[in-house]
Order: sequence, then C-alpha cells, then structure tokens
Amino acid sequence: MNVRTALAATATAGLLGSALLLAPSALAQGGGPSVTTSGHCSASATWKLKVKADNGVLQSEAEIDSNVNRQVWAWTLRDNGALKASGHSTTVAPSGSFTVKRNIANLAGTDHVVFRATHGTQTCVASANL
Repeated sequence: MNVRTALAATATAGLLGSALLLAPSALAQGGGPSVTTSGHCSASATWKLKVKADNGVLQSEAEIDSNVNRQVWAWTLRDNGALKASGHSTTVAPSGSFTVKRNIANLAGTDHVVFRATHGTQTCVASANL
C-alpha cells in the first residue's frame, strides 16, 4: 500500500467515524422517545394512544374507534393522575372514530399518561408510560 492509498483510507475512515458520532445527536434533534399502545374498550370499540416527548412537551394523540357515526363520548387526559384536559368528542364518518390531540408538560421522571373515554355504558381506558 502506498502513502496516498493509506492517507485516503484513513481520511475515509475518519469521515465515516464522524458521521456515525453525529447520527445520534441528529436523531435526537428530530424528537425524543415515543410510545404507542392500543387495545379494546369494554364493548366493541377500540383505542390507540400515542405519546411522544419533544422539547419538554409530551405530544399525546388518542383515538377511539367505535365504527358508529355521531356517538358523543366524554373523555379525560391525565398525566401522573393530574387532570390535563377533558371534553366531549363525536365520532365521524367514514370510520366512526374521533381523535384528541393535546400537548402537555413533560414532567421529570416517568410520565404515566391515561386517556379515558365513555359513551353510555362503554368505557375505554388507554395508558402509556414514557
């Protein structure tokens, strides 16, 4: 191997190493950790909950899918037991679902996010830890 080949190989290895070192920080800038959970409600509806940490905020997105249009559901969003948001949402066509999106403060330590929705006697309880 001549000197030019050795220098080129060393420079290439250095560039690749630098790129690998920078990759995790570049990914971190795109947002923090996230978790998605899903399950079944007390009757036929299903739920999905996504929670993502981003710049000191938890971006939460909860979906209830009952496959029935025009149902009014009461819901609450809690973080570590503290009420963060509440309201009523109506399922809409074509899928008979609704989505609630809220940003809440990202508390120190593990956040236990719970989204609870009720319609008549049907209850959905979605939870995620982040």
